[in-house]
Amino acid sequence: MKREMAPEKNGNPDSVPPQRRARRRGCPFCGTDSPPIDYKDPQSLKYFVTERGKVVPRRISGACAKHQRELMLAIKRARNIALLPFTMNE
Repeated sequence: MKREMAPEKNGNPDSVPPQRRARRRGCPFCGTDSPPIDYKDPQSLKYFVTERGKVVPRRISGACAKHQRELMLAIKRARNIALLPFTMNE
């Protein structure tokens, strides 16, 4: 005897739900009208630092590898000349 499977909600027991793919954001610094990465501009660098003082990773910030390295260097330079704090007080 052949055993029948219970049908899925859409009626087809072999159907697999489609994979949802998130569309990759482009790098915020790769465009032609993008802002430059500058260690002397702490307001723009604060977006890439967490509340605890850690640098935001590439998968969160959306920056490409080249610009993430430049961003990391700019944050380190800004910290060394006291434009950005090493840790946050709040």
